[in-house]
Amino acid sequence: MALDPTKHADWEIAEDAETRMKTVYQLADELGLEKEELLPHGHYVAKVDFNKVLKRLEKKHDGKFIDVTAITPTPLGEGKSTTTMGLVQGLGKRGKKVVGAIRQPSGGPTMNIKGSAAGGGLSQCIPLTPFSLGLTGDINAIMNAHNLAMVALTSRIQHEFNYSDEELAKRDLKRLNIDPDRIELKWIIDFCAQALRKIIIGIGGKMDGFMMESGFAIAVSSELMAILSVAKDLKDMRERIGRMVVAYDKKGSPITTTDLEVAGAMTAWMVGAINPNLMQTIEGQPVFVHAGPFANIAIGQSSIIADRLGLKLGDYHVTESGFGADIGFEKFWNLKCRYSGHRPNAAVIVTTVRGMKCHGGAPIPVPGRPLDPCYKEENVGWVEKGTENLIHHINTIKKAGINPVVCINHFHTDTDAEIKAIRRQAEKAGARVALSQHWLKGGEGAAELADAVIDACNQPNNFKFLYELNVPLRTRIEMIAEQVYGADGVDFTPEALTKVKVLESDPDISKMGTCMVKTHLSITDNPQLKGVPKGWRLRIRDILVFKGAGFVVPMAGDIKLMPGTSSDPAFRRVDVDVKTGKVKGIF
Repeated sequence: MALDPTKHADWEIAEDAETRMKTVYQLADELGLEKEELLPHGHYVAKVDFNKVLKRLEKKHDGKFIDVTAITPTPLGEGKSTTTMGLVQGLGKRGKKVVGAIRQPSGGPTMNIKGSAAGGGLSQCIPLTPFSLGLTGDINAIMNAHNLAMVALTSRIQHEFNYSDEELAKRDLKRLNIDPDRIELKWIIDFCAQALRKIIIGIGGKMDGFMMESGFAIAVSSELMAILSVAKDLKDMRERIGRMVVAYDKKGSPITTTDLEVAGAMTAWMVGAINPNLMQTIEGQPVFVHAGPFANIAIGQSSIIADRLGLKLGDYHVTESGFGADIGFEKFWNLKCRYSGHRPNAAVIVTTVRGMKCHGGAPIPVPGRPLDPCYKEENVGWVEKGTENLIHHINTIKKAGINPVVCINHFHTDTDAEIKAIRRQAEKAGARVALSQHWLKGGEGAAELADAVIDACNQPNNFKFLYELNVPLRTRIEMIAEQVYGADGVDFTPEALTKVKVLESDPDISKMGTCMVKTHLSITDNPQLKGVPKGWRLRIRDILVFKGAGFVVPMAGDIKLMPGTSSDPAFRRVDVDVKTGKVKGIF
């Protein structure tokens, strides 16, 4: 019997469930994988040779496709990963052959304040420790490949600075004339290390490198992580890596990894990472864990490859998009679905009474501090006011032509009147609504949600993109800002406007999607503004170009690509039982 979530921590529940979990061989057999398609990493985790599976099942029809998104979350999160696992378990309880797909967690939030995103309570992905601490090494491969590009770049700058053209020719090098003031990449590390945001490198003599400003970003913000998310196969990945722009020369022309002759070696680091990781829910349904980009600073999706596998192997495939529908779902809709060709049958919007109160006027929760008592007291007025945020996201789903299902993720402090207020407003906005107790009861508690999703999947929809790729870049940004965020318009800094004008003259831009960087804590670019603010304009301060991934990346507000570690990080409570070797304290 499973442990009671009201009395035990998530890691204790996971550890207990792991004593009863299926071996990866049993899981693969039930999923319909053949022996040579499974690449075990121990008894409970494996990679899957996707090429062999997709070739064998090429003519099989795809299953139903469901995306899980959310309202604009509070800083505590609203349980989207937990709901994803709960829905997979709920569909399993309904006798459906179901597969899930989620992202691999970054070490940054795992060891900081957010946790590992394995779910919670009785709706988790297990085994928890491998899931949270590196899994099969995909993020490590990305760090090595990315930092190898930085090694190639910085060493080339040093050589060009120290040697004449004749001396470079003797070393079989041609001068690239790299502009040290126009370096596009930073080094990466998979922690929240604010002290590394800005650094000086090359301190010392001429053999210690070229002295210049540099810095670090978090690993999951790397363009390589985005490439892992959208690549269709190894050939596609190799070509995308070769198109990555690492710097510009002194005439303004791009310098790519191909120019630095490092793209092949980078791909060599990534060969193993391209195969998805197979894990399971607490109740034994299969889950692919693959790629891990954040949604506020990157694409925020698990991989297209994982979805391709799930859709062929299951009758229902449930994937998850990061943060709220303005962030993760918008990128699922206009980027992932565009590149994959997959069309969703339904989208689930996770909401909570707590989230509605926050958007309705309650004090904003602060991670690590006690929750304000008002969140445990009935306040239907706050909830009704907060549903404006939920309705905003329902309308975004409907703009995509997809059937929305609102999941009310139930907390024991929620009252009937508060739940009824959410249900009433969501149904009025045209969404199916389900109350779900998956955190407390697992798949059994998600029965109403599973039924609503099945019903939504059986109805026709009219999927359409927000914009076509031939729409000018500024117009695309304005469409996302105005039609998804609710802004009155867009203001560009002089630097961003200069870049926009240059990019709009580049014919390659017509083939690239738009991947916005914006806070996840508000539909605006100001994380303090809750609900659905009116009378504001989106500020674009810079624009990055990920030519390998196929994105133009407008950066809104003051969000950074390297988060900071809080004063009360999770690593203070993580330890190891030295007698058993088991890790405790991860959540």
